Amino acid sequence: MKQIAQFFLIGLVLLCIAVVYDGFYIVEEGQQAMITQFGAPVGKPKTEAGFYLKLPFVQEVNYFDKKVQIWDGDPNQIPTNDKTYVYLDVTARWRITDALLYMQAVKTEARAQSLLDDIIDGTVRDMVNKNNLIEIIRSSDWSLDTMTNARDSQGPPKIGRDGITNKILEAAGKVTPQYGIELLDVMFKRVNYIESVRLKVYDRMISERKRIAAERRSTGEGKKAEILGKVERELKVILSEANRESSEIKGKADASATKIYGDIYSQDPDFFSFYKTLQSYSNVVGKNTSLILSADSDLFHYLQNIDSKK
Repeated sequence: MKQIAQFFLIGLVLLCIAVVYDGFYIVEEGQQAMITQFGAPVGKPKTEAGFYLKLPFVQEVNYFDKKVQIWDGDPNQIPTNDKTYVYLDVTARWRITDALLYMQAVKTEARAQSLLDDIIDGTVRDMVNKNNLIEIIRSSDWSLDTMTNARDSQGPPKIGRDGITNKILEAAGKVTPQYGIELLDVMFKRVNYIESVRLKVYDRMISERKRIAAERRSTGEGKKAEILGKVERELKVILSEANRESSEIKGKADASATKIYGDIYSQDPDFFSFYKTLQSYSNVVGKNTSLILSADSDLFHYLQNIDSKK
């Protein structure tokens, strides 16, 4: 009887150890857990962090991330509606919202990434095929460049790149819930032209910039001509006004000088006549000039008068 009690006690201790070792499990923050018994799900997912109890060795805990995860697709060459090929590198964010569905339909993260490859890549290809290149490369808020006033024959996009990504999210988001996955957003990480298209785009950009530069130069030359014409007109007005004022001043000065000379010379007309005669001879006769005067010359006449006055 004593041995039976000892075996019972040992069994109870072992059971307690087994319960402690495999009967409790912990769900950490950012995790959710699903219990399975012989491969079949039991109960509802545990989405809150804490300690939980399960049947030891019979039930198994399956952990799944509750946090947001990143999906990165492979860059693909896709034709647009206007038959232009572009390289698209797409990324998306997703999370597990239903651990039971996820475990039943997907089970592993690698399988989830593969499913998202098929769903998102197919949706992206369909959307790009239905839209022109301009819708892929420009956002919906695109507007004419006010700095360059560039004119584009294609005009602004109808829905734009962000509108297309929203449609991709809407279309793909209808498929993922059956796998227990919620698709949060889809983004074009990189959009690039293929080589042949890139060269054409570069040529068009160069010609457009040359046109803008020529237009700017033409505008600048026009402004320059306008400014120079205005300066020339102002200069002519200033010079004309200055010449007019100068003529008036000179006229007044000449009139004053003439009046002064007249007043002075009127006091002795003979001296004035003699002075003017000397001035005329000083202009005619140089330093090394010998002068022969006739008896009837004005200068000789003045010299005779001087001698008689003495």
